[in-house]
Amino acid sequence: MAAPSPGYSVTARISAPAGYNTTSEIVTVAGTAGAQITALDVVESHHDRMVLDLTANTSSPEHAEEVKTALETLEGVTVNHMSDRTFLMHLGGKLEVVPKLELRNRDDLSRAYTPGVARVSKAIAEDKSLARKLTVKRNTIAVVTDGSAVLGLGNIGPEGALPVMEGKAALFKQFANVDAWPVCLDTQDSDEIVNIVKALAPVYGGVNLEDIAAPRCFEIEARLREELDIPVFHDDQHGTAIVVLAALNNALRIVGKQIGDIKVAISGVGAAGNAIIQLLQASGVTHIVAAGRAGIVARDHEHTDPHRKWIAEHTNPENLTGTLSDAVKGADVFIGVSAPDVLTEADVAAMADQAIVFALANPDPEIDPALAAKHAAVVATGRSDFPNQINNVLAFPGVFRGLLDAGVSDVSNEMLVAAATAISENVSDEQLNSSYIIPSVFDGDVARDVANAIVEVAQRTTQSS
Repeated sequence: MAAPSPGYSVTARISAPAGYNTTSEIVTVAGTAGAQITALDVVESHHDRMVLDLTANTSSPEHAEEVKTALETLEGVTVNHMSDRTFLMHLGGKLEVVPKLELRNRDDLSRAYTPGVARVSKAIAEDKSLARKLTVKRNTIAVVTDGSAVLGLGNIGPEGALPVMEGKAALFKQFANVDAWPVCLDTQDSDEIVNIVKALAPVYGGVNLEDIAAPRCFEIEARLREELDIPVFHDDQHGTAIVVLAALNNALRIVGKQIGDIKVAISGVGAAGNAIIQLLQASGVTHIVAAGRAGIVARDHEHTDPHRKWIAEHTNPENLTGTLSDAVKGADVFIGVSAPDVLTEADVAAMADQAIVFALANPDPEIDPALAAKHAAVVATGRSDFPNQINNVLAFPGVFRGLLDAGVSDVSNEMLVAAATAISENVSDEQLNSSYIIPSVFDGDVARDVANAIVEVAQRTTQSS
C-alpha cells in the first residue's frame, strides 16, 4: 500500500457510545487500518453517546473506505459521513478577483471608472507602453493550457485541467505576489492556440505555458516567443530544468565531483528531458546519454521528430546503443523524467561510485527511493513524502517575478542558469547533506533570490547590448 498522503485526507463524522476508552479505541482501530491520524475532535457529548470528527491521511479513496469499515467493526460505532478534504478545499474554486482600491463614493467612482478612466484609456491608446504602468498588465500573467498533458493524468481536456491551473495561479500569488489567471483552451490545434494567446496578450505581462503535450509544446512556445513582446515560459520544460540543475549543483557538492567531469544518463526525452539536456549543457555538462521508450537515442537511428533528432546530434558522444540499463552503466548521475519502475536496483549498483539518482516521475518514481539509496550517495524524487523533493514551485514564481520586474521579453539560458544557482545557494554548507540538497518550497527567500538573479542578468544583457 502507498504511504498515507494529505492528498487523500478525510474527516469521518463518527457516532459512538460514551465512555472513557472510546476515543483511544477509535484511534487504535483507524491506525491499525493504516490511517495517519491528524486530528480528533469531540463535536457533541451526551450521557450515552458522543459525536466525533476523526481527521486522517489515507493512501487512496479505497483505503479511506477500508478505514471506515474498520471503524464500524467497533460495537455501537457508526460513521455517519466521510468528507474528502481535498474536494472540500476546491469547492467554488481556489481564486477570486479582489480590487486593489476602495470605491467609497462618487468621487472615487469618477476616477476609477467613467468619466476619469477615459483619459487613461486615451493615453494608453496613444502610447501602448503605458499599459505596463497603468493596468494589471504590469503584474499579471496567463497560465495557458490545452489540457493535453495534465500532471500524470494525460489528455483530460480544459475543464479537467482547470483545478490544476487554479492551483498554479495560487502558487504564483503566494510565493511571488504575481497575479496569474488560468486560461484553459478548448482546442489542441497549435495554430489556434498561438492565435488565441496572441489575441489575449494585451492583458498580460507574461505567458506561462502549462501541461501541453510534446512535441506541440515546442512549436507553440517557439512561435509565441517569436511573435509576442512579453516573456513566454513553458514550466514543464524550463521550470523542471532549473530545479534539476539547482539540486544537481548541491548533490555534486556532497559527492565532491565537478559538473564538467560527470557522465549523465537521462530517462525521458519529452519536454522536460529536452530542456534538462539543454540547460545541463549550458552549465558545462559534456557527456549526456538519453534514453526513451525505444532505448538510447543515437545518431545512427532514424528520427522524424526534430527534437529527438537534436538530442541525437548533441548528446551520446560515444554513440552508444541499447537500453536504459546500458545508458546508466558507469554514469555519475541518473535523471528520470519518464515512467515508474524503469530503473532497477542492479542498474543503480552499476553506476559510478558516489552516484546521484533523481527519479522524478510522479506519482510513482522510476525506482523506489529506498532501493536506490542502497547504492547511490544522493537520491531525490518529485514527491513531497520523500527527502529532496525537486519541485517546480521553487522556480516559476521567482522567474516570473524577475521577468516582470525587469520588463524583458526574452528568456535566456543565462537567466535559467542564474535562477538555478540562486536556488542552490539557499542551502548553506551547514544545512547541506544527502537528505537536504534543495530548499523547501516554503522558504520565503527562494522566490526573491531567483527574481533578483533574473533581474541582474537582464540588466547585464541590456548594458552589454
